[in-house]
Amino acid sequence: MKLVILTGMSGAGKTIALKQMEDMGFYCADNLPISLLPQFAALLSKAGEAYSRVALGIDIRSGAELPKLKDILTEWDQQAFQYEILFLEASDAVLLKRFKETRRTHPLCPDGRIEDGIRLEREKLQWLKQKSRYILDTSKLLTKELKLQLERIYSEGGAYRNLYVTILSFGFKYGVPEDADLVFDVRFLPNPYYVDELRKKTGLSQDVKDYVMQGGDGDAFLKILFEMIDFLLPRYIQEGKNQLVIAAGCTGGKHRSVTVAEALFTHLSGRMELGIRIEHRDIDRK
Repeated sequence: MKLVILTGMSGAGKTIALKQMEDMGFYCADNLPISLLPQFAALLSKAGEAYSRVALGIDIRSGAELPKLKDILTEWDQQAFQYEILFLEASDAVLLKRFKETRRTHPLCPDGRIEDGIRLEREKLQWLKQKSRYILDTSKLLTKELKLQLERIYSEGGAYRNLYVTILSFGFKYGVPEDADLVFDVRFLPNPYYVDELRKKTGLSQDVKDYVMQGGDGDAFLKILFEMIDFLLPRYIQEGKNQLVIAAGCTGGKHRSVTVAEALFTHLSGRMELGIRIEHRDIDRK
């Protein structure tokens, strides 16, 4: 039996994830009383193939019972009982926005400030996050992207390694992205803006890409960039980083930065150890 404890921050998408896991063939139960977990797991272990994959939603709603989970997991570890923890995370700003959009109160501060509830919840769940095998940051994930990451973890042999990479193109004239971890200035590359037939196109067009990459500087830069990123990624994974934003910037964010971002996305696509997405922040600006 494969037992997954699905947990994490309120508002991080646990309900959606649990539904998606059910669609993937998991038997799912949400908010089961902590004190019933040992009996529940024992019954499922004896049930055979009918319950070979089980996902349990457990979070801060367990209230005063939540500390009992630590004792149960310690006992399971001693018994070599097989389970794993999937923790859903999101930034404070995103969680706050989601609570306000849905007009929900935080379970820890029903009559107080949502910010206080989020802070207190982080403190109470920190030990569980540290014990998790997988940590998914849903701050920038669409529902379909969350589903893709769950499939990568549970349908492809569990090779997923917790690092979700966002490749972002942008224009310096509109500001450097605040959440960028690595920023590359590609304004040294040939600028299609000054070519009439290319100005209104973007780095998604092949003729724009060809113009940007002319002369050899683009190819030389991409070779160095790919080598550096390939060097950094496994070390970020080893360090425990679960979210990485790589940004490429040009003047307006339509030509050179898009070309470089697309090339890096193609280079990293298909790697089992990564979740990856691409975003062109300023490509539609006039």
